[in-house]
Amino acid sequence: MMRTRPLKVALLGCGVVGSEVARIMTTHADDLAARIGAPVELAGVAVRRPDRVRDGIDPSLVTTDATALVKRGDIDVVVEVIGGIEPARSLITTAFEHGASVVSANKALLAQDGAALHAAAEQHDKDLYYEAAVAGAIPLIRPLRESLAGDKVNRVLGIVNGTTNFILDKMDSTGAGYQEALDEATALGYAEADPTADVEGFDAAAKAAILAGIAFHSRVRLDDVYREGMTEVTAADFASAKNMGCTIKLLAICERARDGGSVTARVHPAMIPLSHPLASVRGAYNAVFVESDASGQLMFYGPGAGGAPTASAVLGDLVAVCRNRLSGATGPGESAYAALPVSGMGDVVTRYHISLDVADKPGVLAQVATVFAEHGVSIDTVRQQGNNGEAALVVVTHRASDASLSGTVEALRKLDTVRGVASIMRVEGE
Repeated sequence: MMRTRPLKVALLGCGVVGSEVARIMTTHADDLAARIGAPVELAGVAVRRPDRVRDGIDPSLVTTDATALVKRGDIDVVVEVIGGIEPARSLITTAFEHGASVVSANKALLAQDGAALHAAAEQHDKDLYYEAAVAGAIPLIRPLRESLAGDKVNRVLGIVNGTTNFILDKMDSTGAGYQEALDEATALGYAEADPTADVEGFDAAAKAAILAGIAFHSRVRLDDVYREGMTEVTAADFASAKNMGCTIKLLAICERARDGGSVTARVHPAMIPLSHPLASVRGAYNAVFVESDASGQLMFYGPGAGGAPTASAVLGDLVAVCRNRLSGATGPGESAYAALPVSGMGDVVTRYHISLDVADKPGVLAQVATVFAEHGVSIDTVRQQGNNGEAALVVVTHRASDASLSGTVEALRKLDTVRGVASIMRVEGE
């Protein structure tokens, strides 16, 4: 039977995502009530600019005092979509202290302080849900922590930032340079005026930390994630990738070591074979590839950003949390029982594509091959092109540790015949 007293929701933030959350709560009110078992009522909206016109939102609900809103005591669920570390962290913990559960889309905060927030939620017997923090509308966090709870996840490999995927896709499909593709992404609204968080991999790294923690039942913080941006990817890199039957994506990769004793989390550009499902992810879409013992290979695909898609994930969490409130229960909290250590990048084993500018004279290839052999890095293929006393030498290796590759590159730079290391790119997905 439907409970008549509504569940009250406080909304922190009313930007692109928050305004869509409010709109869907209003337009789908009857359906949400039927699914939950009680009506949901927007009880207050905390904003920084109260004078801005917000269609469909009663102005009397708008306040600049977010702290007072979450302290009211009659709020059932706080939806936090303001982002950043503070005041979001303080507001969330205050919400728990005053009896509210929390739905958040705040990847940066969860990647940095997820353990403390989970502890606060558990202390006050409240829910903390955050499906919208990773990959927008794509159901990913709930499948990892609920649907696959009985399985052993070994690897999570994904495109989790739509801006960077749009840029790289444009470079691949049109031959555009990085800056040209970035300018188009900015004009279309895919890239922010300051795109640093996206193109330098900070956004993807926060998401990788969250995914690794859930997948491997261990605490992984943002500082544990190795990160490389994609600003140095060139048209020449794409040409080399095509010669190998590959394309280039900015990937978030979370892996369990083969001996099961540790995990790694990293974000960087990588070549992947055109036969891999992630290679066909175009435009601003996201996709995540999950590999586990029992279920094998799973792929989750869809829009990874935008107001409506992200709001869809927020509302899904809101329904789940409201159902828990009615039943007097809480959903899954933090699962960190495995407590696996996070290894450094040097322990990562993969293949590499290295492009060298070398002198075009006899013996250069032998010198280069010797350096690789001395550092225990086996060469798979070599391609050389000469031109007026200079040459481009492209080496693709077999699997080797990142530490071994780094030592190799350092030694190559010391050779008189090596004019420079033009690019180094990992080869994944094989």
